[in-house]
Amino acid sequence: MKQINWIRTIFLLTGLGCLTLQAQVKKETFSDRAKKSLDVIYEKYRSTQNKLLTEKYPFDDNFKADYLNNTEQAAQQKKYAYLWPFSGSFSAVNALMELSADKTGQQKVLDQQVLVGLQAYRDDRRSPVGYASYINSAPASDRFYDDNIWLGIDFTDSYLQTKKADYLRHAKEIWDFVKSGEDDKLGGGIYWCEQKKESKNTCSNAPAAVFALKLFEATKQRHYLNEGRRLYEWTKAGLQDPNDKLYWDNIQLNGGIGKAKYSYNSGQMLQAAALLYKLTKEKKYLIDAEQLAEACLGYFFQRREGIDFPVLKNSNVWFHAVMMRGYLSLFEQNGDKRYMDIFAKNLEWAWHKMRDQDGLFDADWTLEKPKKSKWLLDQCAFVEMYARLAKFGY
Repeated sequence: MKQINWIRTIFLLTGLGCLTLQAQVKKETFSDRAKKSLDVIYEKYRSTQNKLLTEKYPFDDNFKADYLNNTEQAAQQKKYAYLWPFSGSFSAVNALMELSADKTGQQKVLDQQVLVGLQAYRDDRRSPVGYASYINSAPASDRFYDDNIWLGIDFTDSYLQTKKADYLRHAKEIWDFVKSGEDDKLGGGIYWCEQKKESKNTCSNAPAAVFALKLFEATKQRHYLNEGRRLYEWTKAGLQDPNDKLYWDNIQLNGGIGKAKYSYNSGQMLQAAALLYKLTKEKKYLIDAEQLAEACLGYFFQRREGIDFPVLKNSNVWFHAVMMRGYLSLFEQNGDKRYMDIFAKNLEWAWHKMRDQDGLFDADWTLEKPKKSKWLLDQCAFVEMYARLAKFGY
């Protein structure tokens, strides 16, 4: 009898040990990964002197900001990140804030870190007020309408989550700047750069439509809905490839088309269509969105040998994160989870195969050409994607 009790005790203790081990190896959620990756960003990129961030880690003396519309500015290495990559931290924290369990903590990061740093780019020396591509303590830099639109979307999203009036005030200020970038040339449309009004780009019109529609959700003022619809229709009429339904990059004032195709451009038109369907219930917008979702899947993903899901093609990672916003908005309208599952598999791949010893992500989905120095915006994009999918239970 004593031997039986001893065996039973060993069995129970062993069972408890297994349960403890299972608890220890519990799979990290996408929420866990987003938070861990944001912590790494602030550990590696944060300045010790202020609330600004650096552009690369480790610092890269040879880095040139080739995304600027100014070769002189691009050739000058800067101590801090330009506005565009810095704004990625706003989107990342916003996405984490949407996870209700951690809203208060992330709002604190937003108010005390992101928005304090963002003030360094706010340019009130020129009218209307807008955000410059580099900090105000440096010589005046160009102001890009798309850079400002991304901020406007984030401020509006922050307001929709918290109802904090100051966020909406900043969003409306940005909307005024964005509207100053439109004229009647080419029948309307917003330019890309305030200082070089040479082209009207999908990246400054598709997200402007999204921005306007979100402002309508925030204010219920119908003129924002009208603006969102008008900008959507203008972009569709002038910049959609009729063959594959994806979106070209820009139209120049002489009517020439820049035919490069980037995932964020089509992704923002996908999100605008989904939001227009949500707000108007006009079926044509849902049809547009579903058609564009399939086109993006066929163009920006690829099948690779030995991998059982479509893998994102190499491109700007943040472009893919912005495209994912469109897919999530579509899911909220039609409930089709297929595309979300594909993104989730790509992010599983990235977590296990694309991070270095510091926990920073490489941007190469093929794993063939990893780089030592990592770009801030890529890191922010991964945080955003993990957090946005976590909201839906991944």
